[in-house]
Amino acid sequence: MRNISSVLGKLAKVVSVGLMLLFAVTMSHAQDAANGAALFKANACQSCHAVGKELTGPDLAGLAERRDEGWIIKWIHNPQGMVDSGDPIAVELKSKYPTMMAAYANLSDDDIRDIIAYVKAEEVKNAEKQTAAAAGGAEGGGGSSDATTLMILGMVIIAVLAVIIIVVLNRVIKSLEKVMESNRAAIEAAQAKNEEYAENRLAKFAKAFLRNKKLVGFAVLGLVALLAVAGWNQMWNVGVHTGYQPVQPIKFSHQVHAGVNQIECQYCHGGAFKSKNASIPSANVCMNCHNTVTASDHYEGEISPEIAKIYKAVDYNPETKEYGKNTRPIEWVRIHNLPDFAYFNHSQHVTVAGIECQTCHGPIETMEEVYQYSPLTMKWCVDCHRDTEVNADNAYYDQLIEAHEKLKKGEKMTAAMIGGLECGKCHY
Repeated sequence: MRNISSVLGKLAKVVSVGLMLLFAVTMSHAQDAANGAALFKANACQSCHAVGKELTGPDLAGLAERRDEGWIIKWIHNPQGMVDSGDPIAVELKSKYPTMMAAYANLSDDDIRDIIAYVKAEEVKNAEKQTAAAAGGAEGGGGSSDATTLMILGMVIIAVLAVIIIVVLNRVIKSLEKVMESNRAAIEAAQAKNEEYAENRLAKFAKAFLRNKKLVGFAVLGLVALLAVAGWNQMWNVGVHTGYQPVQPIKFSHQVHAGVNQIECQYCHGGAFKSKNASIPSANVCMNCHNTVTASDHYEGEISPEIAKIYKAVDYNPETKEYGKNTRPIEWVRIHNLPDFAYFNHSQHVTVAGIECQTCHGPIETMEEVYQYSPLTMKWCVDCHRDTEVNADNAYYDQLIEAHEKLKKGEKMTAAMIGGLECGKCHY
C-alpha cells in the first residue's frame, strides 16, 4: 500500500507540474522569456528582486496573479508618479519598502511583458525543483530497512576481512624481519663500500676540474652571467605587484556578488564609465541591499559579522531600522595603484573602447578576495594598445569627425568640441 500511494503521489505531482507548464506557456505565448531574462539582468533588477525570496523589494513570485498587467506596466514606467497620484497599491508598497524603485521609461510595454514571462518561467523552474526533491525523498524512504540490513552485513564482512589481513600482515612482517636481520651485516658493508667509492670519484673529478683552467674560466663566466640575469630580473620587477592581495577591513566577496548574484560591476563602481576613476562605492550603496539582506541563514539566525561591520560604519540599527549620527568611513586598502606620472582614464577604456573589466582585473567574478591580476607595467599597456583594434562606432569619434569637417569649411572650433570639458583633461 505504501508503494502504491507513493507512486500515485508522484504521479499527481507530475500532472500538477505539467498543468503549471501548460498554463505558463498559454499565458506567455506572446512573450519572450529569454529576452525578459536579459532585460532583468541588464537593468540590475536582481539587485533588489528575486523569484521566491524577498530582498530590498518584494518577492516576484506570483506577480501576475497579484497584480494586473496594465498596473505592472504603469508601475515600472513611473513608480513615483503612481505614489503621488494616490494609487492605494503603490502607496502601500512605498510604506512597506522605503527604497523607491527607479523609473524605467526606456522599457516598452512588450519589454515589460517579456520580464513578466521570465518571472513566470522562474516560478515553473522553482516548482520543478521542489517536485524533484519531493520525488527523490519518496523513493529513498521505501528501502530504508533493506539498506540497514545491507549496511550491517557489509560491516560484518569488512570486519572479517580486516582480521584476516592483519594476521597475514603480521606473518609477513616477521618473515621480513628475519631476512633483514640475517642480511644486515652484508648491507652495511655494501653501503660503506659504495660511500667510499663515491667519495673517491668526487675527489678525482674535483682535481681534474681544477687542473683544467679553460673549464674553470668557462664555469666562472657562466656563474657571472647567471647572477647578472637574476639581478636584472629582480630589478625589472621592482614596483610590479602582481598577485598583491591585502587584508581588507570587510571580507567583501566578488564571487558572491558579481558571480553568484550577477550584479553588474558598474552598479557599485559607477565612475568606471563616466570618469577617470572607477570609484569605491560608499556604504549607502551597500545598504541599498543590506538593509534587508543580512545573510542570517548562514549564521543561525544572527546577522553576518561582515554585514554588521557595514551597519557599524553607517550607524544603522537593524532592529529599529534607523540611522544614527555616529558614522565612520570604511578604510579600504587600495590594490591597483599606478605611479603619479602614469595617466589612466577608466571612461576612455570602458565607454569609448568598450573594454570589459576582466581585461585588466582578471576573472573578478570568481575572486573571493580581490588581488592584482595584471602586472600594470608600461610594456603590458603598450602590448595591449598594439593588439586592440579601435572601436570607431561611438559618439567620441563622431565628435572628432564633425570637428574636422568644420575645420575644413573654415568654421570655428573650440576645445570643448573635442572633449575639452572632461574633468580628466586637467584633474589627474
